[in-house]
Amino acid sequence: MVLGEGRRWHGVVALMVALALGACASRNAPVRGAPVENRGTSAGEQIASVPAEAPAKPVDPNAGKPGYYTVKPGDTLIRIGLETGQNWRDIVRWNNIENPNLIEVGQAFRVVPPGAHVAENGVVSRPVAPSSSAQATPLGPAGAPRPAASAASAPVAEPTPPASAAPPAVAATGGGEDMVFIWPASGSMIGGFDEAKNKGVDLAGKAGDAVLAAADGKVVYAGAGLRGYGNLIILKHNNTYLTAYAHNQSLLVKEDQTVRKGQKVAEMGNSDADRVKLHFEIRRQGRPVDPLKYLPPRPAP
Repeated sequence: MVLGEGRRWHGVVALMVALALGACASRNAPVRGAPVENRGTSAGEQIASVPAEAPAKPVDPNAGKPGYYTVKPGDTLIRIGLETGQNWRDIVRWNNIENPNLIEVGQAFRVVPPGAHVAENGVVSRPVAPSSSAQATPLGPAGAPRPAASAASAPVAEPTPPASAAPPAVAATGGGEDMVFIWPASGSMIGGFDEAKNKGVDLAGKAGDAVLAAADGKVVYAGAGLRGYGNLIILKHNNTYLTAYAHNQSLLVKEDQTVRKGQKVAEMGNSDADRVKLHFEIRRQGRPVDPLKYLPPRPAP
């Protein structure tokens, strides 16, 4: 009897050890992630990511080409549009993207209109305006003979560039037109521009204070899909300039809506922020610039 019970006990111990080893193996088994992390709530807001053990993929043939943007981890179409100065819906159209919620790291997307001029050194230049060819005609009357016009107007060509290059006080030139921005809120500035840490300026205020369009433009984004910006509005003013208005309490305009300078587009809030404030950015061809260089001086308090 004692021998039989010992054998049975040995068998029970062996079974318990096997079950414990199996449980440990299942807990330590690698978990394969999906190529796209679903954190957005609407089209263009999904975050691109790479699984921990993603198989090697061929390099996109357009990666690194002028006029193309290569998707990085954490990118969304909304962010790509902001970083390149484009409407994310245009990027979808130019690249025939069937599902805006499915983008993968390493993909290369066209971020300039088809036919737009791109510099050979890789710097993307804005599309040539339809009237630019007329502006670039040789000096002299349109109907003058070319040899006589070029010889007679040669001395006149030199003073012209300095005259056009005179620095304006608050005018921003781009897309074939001059623009003047206004302050989007009346609160005091509590955060200045820092290219590395703060891509715009922060203005204080109370919840519900008016947020105004800094210039005429079109709403290319209105939503909360860009991490760190809260309820965000992006306006496109021309082929060169975008403005962004972040941390709003409520949004009063919709995508594709045309707005006028000074129009109330949102109410100030603290969405995705530690206090009530407006974060305001001016982007020139997608790159953040110091808004104080484009805004009129404010009267001293």
